[in-house]
Amino acid sequence: MSHLRSILPYFRPYRRGLVFGLVLVVVSNIFTVAAPWLLRLAIDALEDPGVDHTTLLTYSLLIVGAALLGGAARYGMRELLNGISRRVECDLRADFFSHLLRLDASFYGSHRTGDIMSLATNDTLAVRQATGPAIMYAVNTTVVSLFTLTLMVWISPRLTLLALIPMILLPPAVLFFGRIIHERFQTIQEQFSTLSTQVQENLTGLRLVRAYGQEEDQARRFDAMNREYMDRNLHLVRAQGAFHPLLGLFTGTAMVIVLWVGGSEVMAGAISVGDFVAFIFYLNLLIWPMIALGWVVNLFQRGEASMGRIRRIMQTEPDVVPEGGRAIGEAFRGSIEFRDVSFRYPGTEREVLQKLSFRVEPGETVAIVGPTGAGKSTLISLLPRLYDPTGGMILLDDVPLPEYTPGALRRLMGIVPQDTFLFSETIEANVGLGLESDGEVGGEADAASTSTEPDPRVVRASEIAQLHDQVEAFPRGYRTYLGERGINLSGGQKQRATLARALARDPRILVMDDALSAVDTQTEARILSELRETMRSRTAFLISHRVTAVMNADRILVLDGGRLVEQGTHDELLALGGVYATLLRRQLLEQELSGEAPAGGDTPATAGV
Repeated sequence: MSHLRSILPYFRPYRRGLVFGLVLVVVSNIFTVAAPWLLRLAIDALEDPGVDHTTLLTYSLLIVGAALLGGAARYGMRELLNGISRRVECDLRADFFSHLLRLDASFYGSHRTGDIMSLATNDTLAVRQATGPAIMYAVNTTVVSLFTLTLMVWISPRLTLLALIPMILLPPAVLFFGRIIHERFQTIQEQFSTLSTQVQENLTGLRLVRAYGQEEDQARRFDAMNREYMDRNLHLVRAQGAFHPLLGLFTGTAMVIVLWVGGSEVMAGAISVGDFVAFIFYLNLLIWPMIALGWVVNLFQRGEASMGRIRRIMQTEPDVVPEGGRAIGEAFRGSIEFRDVSFRYPGTEREVLQKLSFRVEPGETVAIVGPTGAGKSTLISLLPRLYDPTGGMILLDDVPLPEYTPGALRRLMGIVPQDTFLFSETIEANVGLGLESDGEVGGEADAASTSTEPDPRVVRASEIAQLHDQVEAFPRGYRTYLGERGINLSGGQKQRATLARALARDPRILVMDDALSAVDTQTEARILSELRETMRSRTAFLISHRVTAVMNADRILVLDGGRLVEQGTHDELLALGGVYATLLRRQLLEQELSGEAPAGGDTPATAGV
């Protein structure tokens, strides 16, 4: 149970309630074993010639009182111990989720979402059952067994010894079936993770599944996985189904022995009728702990396996860690320098970036272009430290990035990723994600959400992104709720909402990764026109496959095969006649074949291409 020991610190805030709950376990069992003893006294009193109704009423009231007090104590122990286990589960799940937020991209590149979801739901539930009901019943069975056995020995040591003979086989049976149940439960959890991943991927990619007509194929795959999950559960049910009848066989044998031997002792006058009846009751009380023992062992083994999986994730440290705590002050300028930066993704050998060196001055707009797979998106993923370079270093204001706290570094940046993501929230909440007030995230954003007007920062950012007019046309405007991943918006609207989100934060460094690929050229021209004024006072990185988006940048970096092969202005690169000029000619040919005129007039053509 080495893994379950790691849950002990979670009990510290609730230790008083835990102790009181365990005391109630003892108290409830005192009253539980008291009832058969009172019944014994009442039955034996019947043999007294002087017994009257008052005596019987007294014993009856005592038995009822013991039942009521025992029931109240039992309610209190369940309320306290099960309630504490729920709180421990809540705290564990919160810590697990917080740890997931700390882990970086390399972790999520090697772990399936369904597996992680299973850990946060099924496995935390299994840990709760091991730290709540299992502990409660373990203590309960121990206490009631001690009390019951003591009283059984008091009545008849010989009869107790004979009754316990069949029980000798219980421990090996519990260990044998417990191991089988533990192994089968692990295979169930693994299959549940696979099943969760299948469901999550299909719901997320529902449009793609329908577009390719794969509903039946995916349904067949899900059915096969679902049946495998059912089969594994049935294997577990068979083991549990054999376990409990076997326990019943042992306890039934003990009852037959007591009935035969105990009846003989009553007839011989060795024990009274009251003793015999009380002994039968105590044997029945002992049967439940013996049966519960297997269930408790099962719960502990499940909890141990689940806690082991959770600990493996909790002990995983992010690859990107702060090496210093340097704050970013008012003197921040925004220069960025790459010095011999190389990078390869974890678990791979190919270097996606190879010895890149360049410097971006404060307020400069730099475009990054190149063929597919050149390393453009990888390059800008190093800026917010989603990954760290495997070689060389990146400096911000001549200070290596790891010396800044990651939170402070990322608050400087507004990032528009290539893969847009919107939450199932209102448009205002999505665009206003990360807005701060008085140093507290969500201060003004929360206040704005309760007012009748949207946050002016959200509105201004939406205007720059050319989204405001379309949002105003929605029945609820900025209070319109979006479906999962913004499914009720078009591709262009999603990209503009993501751009508005980055601009609303008023970032000092703006990073746009092919952020306008789903926007038509006319809308793109209007957005770029608005952005020129916005980007004038901040450092900006712009990735785009369209020349109209990059031609006005202060400098253009051309990547090919992970190397920086060219850099300069639009005109300088055209005159050079290298990779950039080839990319431009290819794009113009595609536009000509598709009949699409480049936004911004005939500037590329008049440049001699």
